[in-house]
Amino acid sequence: MNNNLLMKSVQSINTVGPRRAASLQRIGIFTVGDLLYHFPRRYEDRTRLSPAGACAQGGIATVRGTVLASQDLKPKPGLVITKLAVHDGSGVFYAVWFNQPFIKKILTPGKNVYITGKVDRSYGATQLAVEDYEVDDGSDSLSAGRLVPIYALTERLNQRQMRVLIKTALTVLNNQINDFLPGEIIEKYHLPRVERALCQAHFPDREKEAAAARKRFIFEELFLFQLVLAVRKRDITRSEKNHRYVPEGNLLRLYQKNLPFQLTGGQRKVWEEISADLDRPRPLHRLLQGDVGAGKTVISTMTMLRAVESGLQAALMAPTEILAEQHYLGLRRDLAAIGVEIGLLTGATRKKERELLLARLATGELKLVVGTHALLQGDVSFQKLGLVVVDEQHRFGVRQRAALGHKGNLPDTLVMTATPIPRTLALTLYGDLDISIIDELPPGRNPVKTYAVLPRALPKALSLIREQVNLGRQAYIVCPLVEESEKIDLQAAVDLSVDLAANDFKDFQVGLLHGRMKSVEKEEIMLRFRRGDIKVLVSTTVIEVGVDIPNATVMIIMDADRFGLAQLHQLRGRVGRSERQSYCILVANPKTDEGRARLRAMTRTSDGFVLAEEDLRLRGPGEFHGTRQSGLPEFKIADLLRDGKILQIAREEAQALAQRDPYFKSSENRALLAEMKARFGEGIDISGA
Repeated sequence: MNNNLLMKSVQSINTVGPRRAASLQRIGIFTVGDLLYHFPRRYEDRTRLSPAGACAQGGIATVRGTVLASQDLKPKPGLVITKLAVHDGSGVFYAVWFNQPFIKKILTPGKNVYITGKVDRSYGATQLAVEDYEVDDGSDSLSAGRLVPIYALTERLNQRQMRVLIKTALTVLNNQINDFLPGEIIEKYHLPRVERALCQAHFPDREKEAAAARKRFIFEELFLFQLVLAVRKRDITRSEKNHRYVPEGNLLRLYQKNLPFQLTGGQRKVWEEISADLDRPRPLHRLLQGDVGAGKTVISTMTMLRAVESGLQAALMAPTEILAEQHYLGLRRDLAAIGVEIGLLTGATRKKERELLLARLATGELKLVVGTHALLQGDVSFQKLGLVVVDEQHRFGVRQRAALGHKGNLPDTLVMTATPIPRTLALTLYGDLDISIIDELPPGRNPVKTYAVLPRALPKALSLIREQVNLGRQAYIVCPLVEESEKIDLQAAVDLSVDLAANDFKDFQVGLLHGRMKSVEKEEIMLRFRRGDIKVLVSTTVIEVGVDIPNATVMIIMDADRFGLAQLHQLRGRVGRSERQSYCILVANPKTDEGRARLRAMTRTSDGFVLAEEDLRLRGPGEFHGTRQSGLPEFKIADLLRDGKILQIAREEAQALAQRDPYFKSSENRALLAEMKARFGEGIDISGA
């Protein structure tokens, strides 16, 4: 937060000592501002106070009364029931607590109290199983007679304590904080000013005020983030790269001539967009989006070859060693014929090889390199890095993407993803990038036949694998976990591979691949699977992205209802990579409507964009392909699915403001800039402002 008061440690609030501060830190509350932006999850309407005798059996009620007496009952070891007799003005009811005998010392006879709890008349007298209580000392109640906020909590904190903490923080504000949102925007959209909005978000007078406060903070979050994206885009469009590209030459012509297929119309359209960007003086900053198998790799290879032909170096960064190695092997095979050498740098690269590779990159002798995060290490330097390609962008944070860019002088950046992203989310995640979409699959690809079956049908699915292997094909079996978990009863990959090798597939080579294996072991397994020695690969989701074995025609996904749609679609994309008919069998017995809906969607369509919209609808945007890893901040109150209209308005206002005052020179916009830096400065470079 930009205000000094809000930046103070949460321990500056009375009653917050080191122990309570440690509890608050577990839910991300370090400052007074963090506390005030810890918004309620919901409100309970406790505006209607009734005598206990008039409350409905089994309902939740709030009753005001005076404590008459108390007693402890100990019906069995380890259980203490504390009962308070309370007079509510028309009769006596009993307030009941379990294993909280200290209540007697707090609520002594004669004290007035608000009690909220579940009404029970099973034993004759009216009882309330207490969920919440508050001493009525004559001041405004925080827990009764009003819309009462309900918060996400951590251990050693209850709702009442959280309300008191927030109320204390609000009283300290006392008209001392300035609103950083521009006045014209506040007026245009009838938003409450920040201090009133904070008060009404936590302790609203009415539902209408709570809704207005929430609207203000939803707009605020989305507007600030869209402003950051607008600033980044401004910096990109105003900067000028110091390298230039020569026209397409022999390398590109030979590469395209050697391809076993013609480029699709979608690929040609995207290539024209990328080529035009390369020829411009400002850096290319583009997202290349395409469904599984749409041919993004061919386009990225052509882009890298243009860099090589122009005397530049290019680097491709992939999120896993398996995917980096696959890119490397594919590029080495395709480029050897045209005399272009390529290097591979991962955490598993041996020391001597690494030293030689780094020396050749530094002198410019090696033009192309593929790698993992290992490319970001301090001793990796390039002579003239002109192009950075980032595969499966959502696996990398914003800073990692930028860190590779800093190895060159404003290199062109091409970001690829096979995860189809709904438009709403794409605008938010990649608002600083131009977007190109390959919207058609290469000819000759048959849609993968997808079936959802109950676990009892697994033997039939295994016999399909046997049929395909006898025809010379290969298969995947995917499991969610590596080993037995006491908490989640899932089929373990390790046990399954042993069982299959000993029984159903004793005539075939069965391999096992999972994330905890050493790099060398993973490489060996993938090499044997590529060669066709291993016929059936039992794997966890390490094969989710990019693994390309055209001979694999069957995939069985165990406990498929445990996966999100985006992940199921990525997994299914590992088969159907040739003209041969392929199959995906989803084995599950879903217990929830959401699980059943996901499996239904998978069997009905193979369109990744349709599935992405459905995934967003079913799961909510917070879970969508791990947005927390993608550079998207974890929004405290905004919801990208619910708040799509506000997102659109916030985006338009942010772009208009960034055009009007690109460097935030006006005094009003300086406060806005300070707020952006306070919230996003760590993860996003806005130094140009």
